[in-house]
Amino acid sequence: MALAACLALPLPGWAQAETDAADGTGEVIVVGGDHYHPPYEFLDEDGEPAGYNVELTQAIAEVMGLEVRIELAQWSEVREGLENGEIDVLQGMSYSEARAEHFDFAPPHAIVHQSLFARRGEPAVEVEALRGKEVIVQRGDIMHDYLIEHGIGAKVVPVDTHADALRALAAGQHDYALVANLPALYLSRELGLTNLVPVARPFSLRYGYAVRQGDANLLAKFSEGLAILKNTGRHQAIYDKWLGPLEGREGIPWQKVGQVGAALSALLLLVLGAIVIWNRMLKREVAARTAELRQHQQQLIQADKMASLGVLVSGVAHEINNPSSLLLLNLPVLRDAYADAEPILEAHYRAHGDFPFGGLPYSRMREEIPGMIDDMQEGTRRIKRIVGDLKDFARQGGDEPAGTFDLNAVVATAVRLVDNSIRQATGRFETHYAENLPSLSGNAQRIEQVVINLVLNACQALEHPTQGIRLATRHDRTEGRVLLEVHDEGRGIAPEAMHRLTDPFFTTRRECGGTGLGLSVSAGIVSEHQGSLTFDSQPGHGTRVTLSLPTARPGTTPTDGAENRQQEPDTP
Repeated sequence: MALAACLALPLPGWAQAETDAADGTGEVIVVGGDHYHPPYEFLDEDGEPAGYNVELTQAIAEVMGLEVRIELAQWSEVREGLENGEIDVLQGMSYSEARAEHFDFAPPHAIVHQSLFARRGEPAVEVEALRGKEVIVQRGDIMHDYLIEHGIGAKVVPVDTHADALRALAAGQHDYALVANLPALYLSRELGLTNLVPVARPFSLRYGYAVRQGDANLLAKFSEGLAILKNTGRHQAIYDKWLGPLEGREGIPWQKVGQVGAALSALLLLVLGAIVIWNRMLKREVAARTAELRQHQQQLIQADKMASLGVLVSGVAHEINNPSSLLLLNLPVLRDAYADAEPILEAHYRAHGDFPFGGLPYSRMREEIPGMIDDMQEGTRRIKRIVGDLKDFARQGGDEPAGTFDLNAVVATAVRLVDNSIRQATGRFETHYAENLPSLSGNAQRIEQVVINLVLNACQALEHPTQGIRLATRHDRTEGRVLLEVHDEGRGIAPEAMHRLTDPFFTTRRECGGTGLGLSVSAGIVSEHQGSLTFDSQPGHGTRVTLSLPTARPGTTPTDGAENRQQEPDTP
């Protein structure tokens, strides 16, 4: 078997120094996959594992602190390896009820569409009409199982890979090929097979990690890692990188909506990146001038940049929010429509038995459809949240009503929200709240956003759980300010990066999905509140961040949100 090893790393934070990590047991988890199933998994030109599944497994190993070894071989071999214990987990396996009797499955990380391919010019046909036809399938694949389990009556022709199936069909051998849609599209393009087309509605199957039945501990690790990647947006980035360019050719309407949003978002980021590069070029041009002229020119550049950002983000956000709002409005109606139709379908099912519904047996689709609708609705909400983050970045000033709030309560709420991330990062987390802090003026929720960002950055800076994080509040009566100090014992910040920490799109975590907007957004929020963020760090000796905010002016009334936060902070 060809194989490759990947040592998972803990999430880096303030600075990117690559360090070794493991899950504390020294155990190497063997992850299996197909050696030629692009774009999901395959061996590249150097014989190394590559593809969507491979990058997703490496990312899960990184966030969970696991040591994994990825082995790719013929699908029938790796499936047999999972059954006999030579392989611990398969990184990509389609779900079926028959397979669930022998394997346990994690929540799906993709929906795989299986299609019936024929040579161009052949008429459309349903899978149920394949009796007596010669149908090529990959040996041990879900479609191989399907034809046998459902007694279709076709003459099954098993081959080792999808590529073998497509080559044989294109060369005039046999009648049809029943294979996964995305790999077939990918391989048809790579191999120049222009005479093949899908001729039946695709099957929609859940696709994810599988372990031997009863291996709940290992399954939980991969399920938790996948959930973290989904919540941080890193799973979507990996998905878009490998599968996005091909999905548009499948004809799935709701995926087209997502592609439009992704394309607009990418265009926005390109434009914003171009603006930042342009500003830096201008800064270099005026570097030789006098200090007064240079300072004046930088102020003009910054003002122009923020004005451009406001216009661009507002326009693109409007274009993205319109289709997103349409989806959020119509998906509940679609769910209600299915609920109204469900009694009729159930009655027909009880009277006549199972029947095809959307390319799958109704007995399965009635369980899948509500989840599909919920997934689409959650995906649409995620688009709106991303747009909201970009609008926060471009905002010139806060539009929320000013009020008063207690910094101790805001910090305690933020700590509770990120408690899970804290527990994963360190076993030494301390909070020290000063008593009788004066009230602050501003928006409590936006300051809470800043505190969450500072705590998460501190967690990501730690290299192992024995290093600690300490939060402390205090009152500087001389300056009339309230301060929050966030001190981590992590890897620290390189001197050359210190002056760029709050620059938009500057990040030392690019390979881990960092966008460089977190501290930039936080600095903008703090500036709106007439406060300051200062950083003190040395490589290898941790980082101390100090948030300073002015106390509230007499006569300021609290907002509803601020009143809700006037309480004693919890100590974790």
